[in-house]
Amino acid sequence: MNNNLKLILAGVLFIAFATPTIAQPIVVPEDQVDWGQTWVLNLNGSQASYDNWSEGGVNTISGTFSTVYTKLYRQDRTSFGFRVNLRYGQSRIDGDTRKSDDLISIRSRVTYDLSDGSPVAAYGAVQFKTQFAEGYNYGAGPLGEDILISNFMAPGYFIEGAGIEYNASEHLQMAAGLALKQTFVNDDDLLPVYNMDDNLRSEGGLSTSFTYQNTIAENIQYSSSLETFTNFLIPVNETDVNWSNEIIGQINSVVSASFQFELRYDNDFSSEVQLKQVLSAGISVNLY
Repeated sequence: MNNNLKLILAGVLFIAFATPTIAQPIVVPEDQVDWGQTWVLNLNGSQASYDNWSEGGVNTISGTFSTVYTKLYRQDRTSFGFRVNLRYGQSRIDGDTRKSDDLISIRSRVTYDLSDGSPVAAYGAVQFKTQFAEGYNYGAGPLGEDILISNFMAPGYFIEGAGIEYNASEHLQMAAGLALKQTFVNDDDLLPVYNMDDNLRSEGGLSTSFTYQNTIAENIQYSSSLETFTNFLIPVNETDVNWSNEIIGQINSVVSASFQFELRYDNDFSSEVQLKQVLSAGISVNLY
C-alpha cells in the first residue's frame, strides 16, 4: 500500500470514529411503526456567459436531476429499509456537452434486534449499483480524443451481505459481516479497464460500514458514510474503499444548497485514489 493511501485510510478511520459523520446505508428510526416512506426530487443547475469580457471566461451551463425514494418499516425487533437513489447531470462548456453526474443505486436491508432495546442487531443487505450512460476520460487519448471508460452495466455491481450492526447512538451506526460481490462488465472492450477477463467476476470477503447523520447547525444536515470490502483472496492493501460526504443547507422549504465530497479506492480500476467534489444549489421537493 502506497504512503498516500495509508494516510488517506488513516484519516478516514479517524474521522469515522472521532467526528460527526453520516452515511448512505439505510437506517430505520427507532420510532418508526409499520410502513413509512419518503420521496425527494432535486434539480440543481448553474449558468455563466461572457461577451467581450476583459478577464476572459468560458460560457457554461449545467444541470443535475436526482431523486431519492425510501421505504421504511419497523415492528417489534424487526426493521426493513428500501432505497432508490438516481442521479444524472450534464454540463455544456463552450459548445461541448459532457456528463457531470450519473448514478443508479438500489439498496434493501433487513435487521433483527438481538434483544429488546439492544443496540446490537443482525442484518442482511442487498445492493445494486451502476450508471445510466457512457462515461469518458475526456481528452485522454494519444491524439487528444475522448476514451470510453464506463457504460450502463459496465460496470454494474451486486453486493449481498449479512452480519452484525451496532447502533452506537441515534446518529452513528457501525456494521461488519461477510459479503458476496459480483462485478458485471457487459462491454468486452471495457474488460481491461476493470482488470477482468470475463463479463462477470464473483468475490467473497469481509464488508464494514460506518454511518452517521446529524444536524450540525440550524437547517444544515451533514452526512457521511465509509464502506469497505476486502476480498479474502487478495492482499488487504487492495481493499475497496468508498467514503462519501454531503452537507445540505435548506435555504427555505423549496430551495437548498449542497456540497458533496467522495473518495474511492478500487485497485481493479486504478491504483490511484479517485476523488469527486460537487457544489450545487437548486430546488428540492418532498413528494412524501
